[in-house]
Amino acid sequence: TGYQRRVHGVCLSYGSRGELVNACQSIARSVAAGQLALEEITESLISSRLLTGAHADPDLVLRTSGEHRLSNFLLYQLAYAEMVFLPKHWPELEQQDLYGVLDSYANRHRRFGK
Repeated sequence: TGYQRRVHGVCLSYGSRGELVNACQSIARSVAAGQLALEEITESLISSRLLTGAHADPDLVLRTSGEHRLSNFLLYQLAYAEMVFLPKHWPELEQQDLYGVLDSYANRHRRFGK
């Protein structure tokens, strides 16, 4: 792989729906102020107004505790993320579990919606 840098994010007291509302309000204020035309609203602009705007969208999400849902987590950003679900809770994970997640990810064919 050509990756030289990895980013691990931790979200505390975070809700994606609220994040999306804030991004939409920010864009609406820019339009109302004449700083932005409706035609200039793009996926890239929306992404830039999200809390994660300075970072690339996640490639891989590990969901622990046996849950199989997003739970209001990065709803916009996870459009093309690969998801792995494990029955263990986070504190119970061992090194072999993480290696298994990475192996699973490495063997997936990513299509990015195509």
